Parts: sequence; C-alpha cells; structure tokens
Amino acid sequence: MKRIADEGRGARTTAVEQAEKRRVVYLDNNATTRVAPEVVEAMLPFFGELYGNASSMHSFGGQVRKHVERAREQMARLLGADPSEIVFTSCGTESDNAAIRGTVEAHAGRKRHIITTRVEHPAVLSTCRYLANNGYRLTELPVDREGMLDLQLLEDCITDDTALVSIMWANNETGVLFPIAEIAELCRRKGVALHTDAVQAVGKLPIDLSRIPVDLLALSGHKLHAPKGVGVLYVRKGTRLAPFILGGHQESGKRAGTENVPYIVGLGKAAELAAEHLAEEAGRVRALRDRLEEGILARCPDAHVNGRRDARLPNTSNIGFEFVEGESILLMLDEFGICASSGSACTSGSLEPSHVLRAMGVPFTAAHGSIRFSLSRYSTEEEIDYVLEHLPPIIHRLRELSPFVLKTKPQAPVPA
Repeated sequence: MKRIADEGRGARTTAVEQAEKRRVVYLDNNATTRVAPEVVEAMLPFFGELYGNASSMHSFGGQVRKHVERAREQMARLLGADPSEIVFTSCGTESDNAAIRGTVEAHAGRKRHIITTRVEHPAVLSTCRYLANNGYRLTELPVDREGMLDLQLLEDCITDDTALVSIMWANNETGVLFPIAEIAELCRRKGVALHTDAVQAVGKLPIDLSRIPVDLLALSGHKLHAPKGVGVLYVRKGTRLAPFILGGHQESGKRAGTENVPYIVGLGKAAELAAEHLAEEAGRVRALRDRLEEGILARCPDAHVNGRRDARLPNTSNIGFEFVEGESILLMLDEFGICASSGSACTSGSLEPSHVLRAMGVPFTAAHGSIRFSLSRYSTEEEIDYVLEHLPPIIHRLRELSPFVLKTKPQAPVPA
C-alpha cells in the first residue's frame, strides 16, 4: 500500500511539474499583473529585519514609518497629488466602497441621489444598487454602441439632491476611456463630488490630479505590478468623506488598522516604476495590441472589436467572435497556455453575457463569444505571434461545431 501511495504521489508531482513547466502566454493583465521583480525586492526587508509597527512611537517603528511615507510620496507623484491625499487600502473594491458610502454618509442623508453608469465595475454598481435598495435614488447612465457616454444627459441628471457622481476612468472589459477631465469640470461647476474608479487607468495613462478636479479616485496595486492586497483611495483636500474603518488614527483617521507595510512599500515602488514606463505603455504595448488585433480580424471572419477603437487603454482589446461561446474559446486557448478572459475577473463565474457588452447593445451572437486580451509591459512580439498562430484554428474549429453557423451561413476558411 505504501508503494502504491508513493507512486501516486510521484505521478501527481510529475503532473504538477509538467503543468508548471508548460509555456504560459499571459494576456489577462486587466485581471491581475505579474509582480515586478523590483517590487518584490523592495518588499523583502519588511518581512524580516524591518518588522516594526509603523504606528509605534519608538524609533524602530519610526524607521518603518519613513518607508510608508516614502511610498505615499511615490504614489502621489504618479497621480499628480499631494501625499496627504493618499489613503492606503486593501484593494480597489474597498476604495470604491469607501468613496461611495463615505460620501453619502458624510451628507448625513441630506442628499440622496447618486449617478453612475451601466458599465461600471461590480465594486461600484453593487455598492450603488445596495444604497438604492436602502432609500437612495440611483441613476444609471446608458452608453452607446461604442461604449461612450452622453455628457449632456449626465448634466441634465444632476440635481440639487445629487450627492455623488461615480464614473470610471477606463472600462475594465473594453478599455474604453471616459472623458474624465470634462466630467470633472462639469461636476465641479455643478458643485457635486466626483468619484472615479481608475483601477485600470493608473499606470497605463498619464494622470495629473493637480489639473483634473476629481474628488475621489480608486486604484488597486495588483493592476500595476504590485502585489494583491493593497490599494489606494485618493481623497482631494476638502472633500467630505466619513471614516470607513474605525478604531485608530491610521491613514489620517479615515481607515483604522495596522498598516500593511510590506505591501504599501511594494505599491510605492510599483508606482515609481509605472511612472518610468508610461511612455513605453503608450508606445510599444499599444503597437503589440494593434498587431494582435489586426491579425485576429484578418484571420477570423465575423470578428469585431467591441468598443471605441481610438479612446481606449493602450493594452486592451475586446473582440467578439460571432456564433461561438467565449468559454469554449478560453478553454481551448488554455490548452496552449494562453491566458485571456471573457470579461471582468469578478464576474467570470457567471455564464451570463457581460453587463458591459449588454449595455453597449452588442448582439447576443457576439456578446457570448467576446474575449478580452490585455497586455502589459512584459508582453512580447513572440507571444502575440504565438496567439495568432493558435487562435484562428480554434475559432474555425468551434464554428464547424456550431449549429448557429450551419443555420445562418457557411463558414469561411481561415486565411493562409
């Protein structure tokens, strides 16, 4: 029996080793990113010799405090903010929740109207809908076929009762950018606070909050090559916001609790690196994205880009393949070690079409077969060519098996 058990363990170990050694082409960076080696190196001392509590009064704790404040300065520089406006959190979802609920709570029920969009991340939509079920009035703005907003409609919806406008900077599924600078000016003119979920935008686009009057901004470390478990809520000076975790004086009294020093330091380093790589993100990564996109459209009939082609993130492409299921595409891509997504990682367990694509009016035949490819500064031309080698035959094979194709039109061959 022991020999059989040992052989079983050996077989399992071999399978694990083979899985770990197989090639991985990672194009799901809007879900999470690889932690940069420089970030890991910056974090290591705070798991060892620099283990003090940053809130302690002794010099050992004070030594650690200096590194937390340096990380705050690094993040502030990336955002064009003042360090005092940076509040460290555990993730983007916490930051979104804190911004929305903290703002309406600060109004003490005197203003009970919230405006958002139908294509927000679940962290925003779920929070707003929770408040709507508890006495608040919610307006969810529609988008057009390209995923864009009507700013005149936004302006018309703002009233004296509006406590908050919450509109994302960049859509996590399509990469479409909303005109946050114009929206911010509109909200300032109307005297309404603006919160933006910038989780996908920070580190990919230049952001200067000294010029764009956003009041609250959420970001997440693991989207810009920092570890999971750390985020930021930017709170402009003078913005009314109720504390969202009570118990201590940390984070200027807004978020109590012992600071997650290693992760905060790692996020600070990631912010520094992001600032250094912004030009690359806009140039080389965009070129790789376009190479992938153009190759897919040329080789796969009945494939369409979802969302506006120009005003979007440089790393994101959402493509709808008509008459096939997105889950099937992902499973077959996974056999070649290619990682992509059918939408937000926070909703990947659902078989329903993406709420973003539904809001955009993407036809059902394409919405179910839509795949998001999201690159990073670690993506390579060789990886893009590898995807272009394997994806078109997958689409062709799935269409051969699809009853929808047979009932509607003959399947065109994959171009040589």
